[in-house]
Amino acid sequence: MISQATYFSFDSYHIGEDKCTLSFLYSVSFNTGVVSRFVDKIILPEAIRQTVSPNLLGAILQPLHLILGISYWKMFCPKEIKIFSCQLNAEQAAFWNTVYTRGLGEFFYRNELDFKALISFPLSHDAHPKPIHFSPQNRSLVGVSGGKDSLVAVELLKQAKKKITGLVIETNHEYPLVHNLFPKMGIKGLFVRHEIDEKVKALNDTGLVLNGHIPISAIYAFIGILTAIIYDYAYFIVSNEKSANFGNAMYHGLEVNHQWSKSEKFEMFFRAYVNDFITSDVTYFSILRPFTELKIVELFSKYQLYFPHFSSCNKNFTVFKKGSSKRWCGKCAKCAFMFLMLSAFVSREEMISMFGRNLFADHSLIPLYKQLLGIKDIKPFDCVGTFEEVAVAFYMVHEKGEFKDEPVIKMFKRLVLPGMKDVSKLKNHVFQVGDAHTVPDEFKAILNV
Repeated sequence: MISQATYFSFDSYHIGEDKCTLSFLYSVSFNTGVVSRFVDKIILPEAIRQTVSPNLLGAILQPLHLILGISYWKMFCPKEIKIFSCQLNAEQAAFWNTVYTRGLGEFFYRNELDFKALISFPLSHDAHPKPIHFSPQNRSLVGVSGGKDSLVAVELLKQAKKKITGLVIETNHEYPLVHNLFPKMGIKGLFVRHEIDEKVKALNDTGLVLNGHIPISAIYAFIGILTAIIYDYAYFIVSNEKSANFGNAMYHGLEVNHQWSKSEKFEMFFRAYVNDFITSDVTYFSILRPFTELKIVELFSKYQLYFPHFSSCNKNFTVFKKGSSKRWCGKCAKCAFMFLMLSAFVSREEMISMFGRNLFADHSLIPLYKQLLGIKDIKPFDCVGTFEEVAVAFYMVHEKGEFKDEPVIKMFKRLVLPGMKDVSKLKNHVFQVGDAHTVPDEFKAILNV
């Protein structure tokens, strides 16, 4: 089925009569003459404001059409791409070639695909897009995911008395875990539903199409800009840390980074695209960019209010079915990583209460912890910190002594601790607040924590 695909097309997009439902249409053509069609939808919580100019709306809907299409193109990976909904100039086409190539790096790696010369977005010499000016209110949308990062961002912004509204992007169904956090945060929320065509699940279940990781944070970035434009916000703030810049593996000369669309490179790349081709009046940035994962966990450990309610485990946010009733699966890289990071600051009793079990007592997690430490295989494909941060967190847990007899900590003491030199220097490095050049001036004072 994959080899029979001849081209992928971005057909059209439509705004529903309710001014809340946005539909994006795609097609895959096969050499058998069959055409498969897909519809992706964005369902907004409130109708698009009548004051939003059609030109500005078109300027954001066109790239949104292109980024949402990544879920459908990757199933077949045809070399030929056709775009009927807009035209791209050379710079825009280069942007999309990069987003699809680097954003699908893990997908190519896991599926053992040679991506070279695979992706070529068509360009037109007649395309001369210009950014559209408008005057939004000086207030911010803040992406809320249910994890520690966005909660720290919200608390820092509240402390600075910034005007903020939480933005939640739910894929195919409601996220009760995130809804339940809003009374604790004490802020308003906007809930945008992203509906991937159900045919994707059916095709994935057949095993006849390719499946794998997509740059979900890139999708969220474009949806965030859309939401800021139509509801009148000057900023869309996310919570991506500097640890996201660290990749997982090299593949055909490409650094594969599970978190590429959370990295600083993507942030700056995306901001330039928005400024040049959509609007310069909405700014996308990460308020936590200067911080490491370990620094963010240190900040989060002060907000005990959230301990019984938050989760960073991705099992809570599966696409086609509602997440687990447990907030932590206790088996994935994210759970293992978060149990370690928090244990550096939070008591053993509180940790076991939070996770429902002692992950350091689980022998089956030792290989995963070795990967997190960088002493086995490669860094796990998940949103986790650097090897140095993991080593320092282990050292801090070891120093506290609360888990000294557990097999995971014994593994660290046997294999890693003897080789750790100048731990104080390493600690200073992983807790250091980095360069804040990506943060707008009016928000920089927030980072003096």
